[in-house]
Order: sequence, then C-alpha cells, then structure tokens
Amino acid sequence: MGGEMIMKREDNGLAFMLQYENVAWYEGGAVKILDRRVYPTKVEFVTCKAHEEVAQAITDMVTQSGGPYTAAGMGMALAGYECKDMPKDKAWEYLKKAAHTLSHARPTTKSRMIQVTNGCLDAAKKALEEGTSVEQSILNRTIDSLNRRYSIMSTVAKYLVDMFPDNGNIMTQCFGETIVGTMLREAKARKKNIKLFVPETRPYFQGARLTASVAQNQGFDTTVITDNMPAYTMTKHKIDLFTSASDAICLDGHVVNKVGTYQIAIVAKYHEVPYFVTGIPDKGHPTISTVTIEERNPNLVLEARGIKNTLEGVKGYYPSFDITPPHLVSRVVTDKGIYTPYDIHRYFETEVQQYF
Repeated sequence: MGGEMIMKREDNGLAFMLQYENVAWYEGGAVKILDRRVYPTKVEFVTCKAHEEVAQAITDMVTQSGGPYTAAGMGMALAGYECKDMPKDKAWEYLKKAAHTLSHARPTTKSRMIQVTNGCLDAAKKALEEGTSVEQSILNRTIDSLNRRYSIMSTVAKYLVDMFPDNGNIMTQCFGETIVGTMLREAKARKKNIKLFVPETRPYFQGARLTASVAQNQGFDTTVITDNMPAYTMTKHKIDLFTSASDAICLDGHVVNKVGTYQIAIVAKYHEVPYFVTGIPDKGHPTISTVTIEERNPNLVLEARGIKNTLEGVKGYYPSFDITPPHLVSRVVTDKGIYTPYDIHRYFETEVQQYF
C-alpha cells in the first residue's frame, strides 16, 4: 500500500537503510521498522501492530536520528486503521490521543514530532469530513512528508558539499539520517573524492553501525574512530571539516545534538577546523531554555553491545544529547543557504518550505 503513489522518489542512489521501506513503513494494519540497534550486524525489522507499540519502539531506540519522524507518521496511519469503525467524534478523539502518545515518545525531539503528528491530524480531519479513508489519507501525507524531507535535505547537501575541499577529510558525528546519504550522493556526483572519519558514538554506536554503513554502502573511504580520538585524529589526519546534523537548532544559535557533539566542536575550534551543522532552525525553540535534555538508562554506558564492562555497584550517567553554544558553530547549513549561528533567525524572514 502506498509505495506506488510516489512519482519521483528522493531515495534513489541512497544506502539500503535510507530507502523508504527500510526506515519505517505501514502496510496492512502493521508498521515495520528497521531495528537500528542491531544493524548492520543483523538486518531485522520490528513489527508493531498498535500505535502504542510504535511509540514504545521510538522510546526504545529501535529507530534513531530522523527515523522516529517517519515512524511517528506511519504510527498515525496505524492509528487511523485502529479507529476505522468508530463514529467520527470518537475516531477524532482517538487520533488526537494517538498523536500525543507518538509525539511525546522522546522528550528532546517532541517539538519536531508534534509537527509530524499535527500534519497527520490535518489529513485525518479532512478525511473524516469527506468520508474517505483516514488510514490512507495519513499514509499518503506521511509518504509525501518523507519525500519532501529527502528533497529538502538534498538541497541542504548541495550547500554543505560546496564547503568540502576536493579530496578532503571530513569528520562526522552520530548518524544524521538523510543528510548523510544526500551529502555523499552529492559529493559523488561532483567527484569530490572525500574520506570520512566517523566517531563510533557510544553507547548505541550509531556512527560505527549506521553512518559508516551508509558511507561504505555508497562507496566512500570510511574510517571509524572511538569517541575519545577526535582531537588526535584531527591533527594526525588533517581533518578539513567537521559536520553534524541537529536534533534542534535554537534561534539563539545553540545546537542540540547527540552527546559528544559539544566536545568535538571544542576540539574543532581549538584546531581551527570549521564546524558546519545542518538542519532546519526550530521556531519552537527560540532559546536553549526551551529544550529538555533527555537522560536515558545509565546502565547502557556500563556495557558495550550487551557485554558488561564494570563491577556491580559502579554507576553510569547517560545524557542522550548535549548543547553546543553558538561561538563553537562556524555556520548553520539549511535549505535556504548558509547562516551564522547569530543570524539564524533570518531564516524565517522569507517564505519557509514545509519540512515535516
């Protein structure tokens, strides 16, 4: 259901895990999500047969980076299926409750997730008024959003790759989802011949497992380093540029991203390596004070892929994100061009293309 409706797919030429059906996909009363916790060691999908299960999968990190936005939309399509036999008023209340459940699965990204679920509610409301399929309307809207996000990130990638030197050495952080695939696709089209240096990103290893897999899949020279190696690597391998995606770009210039971004930004500043963050500024976060940093199960830092590394009684600490202040950010790369972190508010002075 749904795949045939896309006239021009924006995932062409991207790695396996960035193909639409391999992120999160709704069909026949279930949502199938690629389990990024074990990829690429295993290629497994988690099947959710209730929208609450989709929300739990997001909370449990089954999908990460931009994956939860797709999963939330597909989860709303599933909610549409669940309420298809209810009276219109009860169906509407059911969908609003499902939207809250899905959008609040992870606190730090709820501002963006609410945009996703609100778009699904708009599609559902129209379907209820017209007497058409709520399930199909939400699915259509989610696929349209997915295609739109990939298209916008392709534009961001063009601006970012403008900053890449030929034969340059690029350091990444965590897994930026679509921007990773689109920047590599763009670099290949321009024959930039870049090399990637990828911090592993403990405790889920998104850099080693996801970013490195996408880069290898798309044909790039890729080196994984541990999270305590960026400083030495920058000097030894003459890193030309550090780039990351963002979980929030506040209008005061602060960047929220996977924990570890802040320390790499400090090191980059010290070594005069420019840091280019990619993404769409968040109107819902006018200042950093509006962001809640999620703290996850501390036991996860006491082990590595299921193997415990500490004695009983040793404590862990696991903030999932950190905050990079604007003075450490060289430029913010968007679909409308490149800004300094101090004038990012100008992004909204001209018409903004809908992202989610």
